[in-house]
Amino acid sequence: MVTYDELIEQGIAARTRVPRSAHRVYTPDPKRDPLGILARQHESRLPDLVPLRIERMLQDPFSFYRGTAALQAADLATETVTGVNLCICGDAHIANFGLFASPQRTMVFDLNDFDEAAFGPWEWDVKRFVTSVIIAAQHKGRSVKQTYATAMHAAAAYRVDLRQMFDLSAVERYYVRADVKASDPRFHPSWQKVINQALKGAKRRTSERAIRKITRRAADGTLTIVEDPPTLMHADVGDEREVAQIVDQYRATLPPDVSVLLSQYTATDVVRRVVGVGSVGTRCYIVVMTGARGEPLVLQVKEATDSALTTFGVAPASLPPGTHGPTDHNGYRVVANQRILQAVSDPFLGYIEVHEHTYYVRQFRDGNVSIDAADLEPRVFNEYVEACGTALARAHSQSPNAAFIAGYLGDKPKFDEAVVRWGLAYARQSNEDYHALRKASPTLHERDS
Repeated sequence: MVTYDELIEQGIAARTRVPRSAHRVYTPDPKRDPLGILARQHESRLPDLVPLRIERMLQDPFSFYRGTAALQAADLATETVTGVNLCICGDAHIANFGLFASPQRTMVFDLNDFDEAAFGPWEWDVKRFVTSVIIAAQHKGRSVKQTYATAMHAAAAYRVDLRQMFDLSAVERYYVRADVKASDPRFHPSWQKVINQALKGAKRRTSERAIRKITRRAADGTLTIVEDPPTLMHADVGDEREVAQIVDQYRATLPPDVSVLLSQYTATDVVRRVVGVGSVGTRCYIVVMTGARGEPLVLQVKEATDSALTTFGVAPASLPPGTHGPTDHNGYRVVANQRILQAVSDPFLGYIEVHEHTYYVRQFRDGNVSIDAADLEPRVFNEYVEACGTALARAHSQSPNAAFIAGYLGDKPKFDEAVVRWGLAYARQSNEDYHALRKASPTLHERDS
């Protein structure tokens, strides 16, 4: 067994081989082709939704950045790394953190998107995270000095909290989670006010409320969804027998107690739903399950394609070593990595394969809510990105070799300064790519103007 102290010493020694200052330099490949990467992604997506994806990416530079996990993965593939790989999120921008209900019905703040999760360099998550802070701050109109200071807060939160994680045992780290409540002395009043608003929003994000908004009661008493093209349309997924078989296949991937719970519901409707920015064009459905008393339970079934980190970033694996399960199933990849990285996860997380497409399944609107960083005042924005940095540190600390990172980062802000400089350079690159896409989409550009 390699001890924490030995891993920390290895991290300290790695500073000679890979100085922390080496992370500040972004060197673009002269042959990089961002629009070509987007086009490659679109080949496997539903053709009628590709224009909508582009439209959503062109809303503003931050929306564009949200959809560029593949572009950044390709750029990161040739950047400086220490050679230490972990279970990583792969898309750790600040819009992919938020609140959701735990199985114990407390509200938790954590990472909430794992479509690109894989086994790869820890630096990739940190650089995507810090760059997102910079682009969001610039989009909010903050000065260069303010943007730099906020990004430093974010990077420092990751470094400091990751180091503090290794004051704990592996089991203690596993149980660490950020419970959030309406009155908490840890938080500044301005930050608490934002949390309180988010908690109110979370109470409204339930299956029952969603059902009331999007369904009507059929003649036989079952609930059916009212279409709202193109974001909500009934799906051609076969007859009732096929849907029942899909549900049975999904139940087999759940813990026994959740499978028994789900057996008390029947699938009564299925629709295709358009989600997010980067995910637009992938296959996504919501399934209405109806219980014996007519009560609804809504599940989201989302296509899981190859991680951008393995396709474009050449990450070494889709799953950490020692993970038991179907290594060639992307639905399982998302579920397994999510359970590793999140402090608590949706008990309904499962996976299926239908017509050669792999999916993961989760509850739809179980109190999950994101905080809109664009609406936050400067002080609260700083506190928000610090909370994101802490959540990312906790996620990374679950990997057995993460103490190496603690040793490498050290107790001074040398890496913080380097990764912020890298992020500033990459934010300029992302802005150039954004305008290149606008130029390549003149119709959308004219309409937006």
